[in-house]
Amino acid sequence: MSIAHRIRVEDVTVLSDDWFLLKKTRLSFQRADGSWQQQSRETYDRGNGAVILLYDLARRTVILVRQFRYPAFVNGHDDLLIEAPAGLLDRAEPEARIRAETEEETGFRVREVRPVFDAFMSPGSVTERLHFFVGAYEPGDRSAAGGGLEAEGEDIAVLELSIDEALAMVASGAIRDGKTIMLLQYAALHLFPASAGEAGPAARQAA
Repeated sequence: MSIAHRIRVEDVTVLSDDWFLLKKTRLSFQRADGSWQQQSRETYDRGNGAVILLYDLARRTVILVRQFRYPAFVNGHDDLLIEAPAGLLDRAEPEARIRAETEEETGFRVREVRPVFDAFMSPGSVTERLHFFVGAYEPGDRSAAGGGLEAEGEDIAVLELSIDEALAMVASGAIRDGKTIMLLQYAALHLFPASAGEAGPAARQAA
């Protein structure tokens, strides 16, 4: 359903065009009752991105990374942040970009990737749409150390965790990154069979 006819952009001011693009827009929006309401919104345009969860069904493991994120630190997260490998598209196709980003960050060469969904992560102010992927891996697929690019300030550690460990870290707050939590929950529901002695999602729901 298009809502373009309900939006009238009246003025756009560029507030910053440094690392990414920050704009202030004055607009009118037609409310459900037909009246027009003037609004002012700031939008931060950093481009779209992609993220992937690498998983090994046989060993019930996933690959995550750990790195410094200043915005998380300044908002009270006094630790490195654990995430799924991700990156901005930089005008590349999502699948091509996530393959390159995964090898750059983790050293794993991805054989096949599967798109699962896309989502707006902070639609109140950030324009980014994030493309979510999953991909199977084996230990032999790692061809380099990874670690990211020093020139971009990256100092990335690679983590291999069991899916149960990773989900426990979500529950404990050790994993706080939204995109990573979404992919881990997807994996628990759709990729990994229940471990021995544990009911699967359908059984838990029936109970």
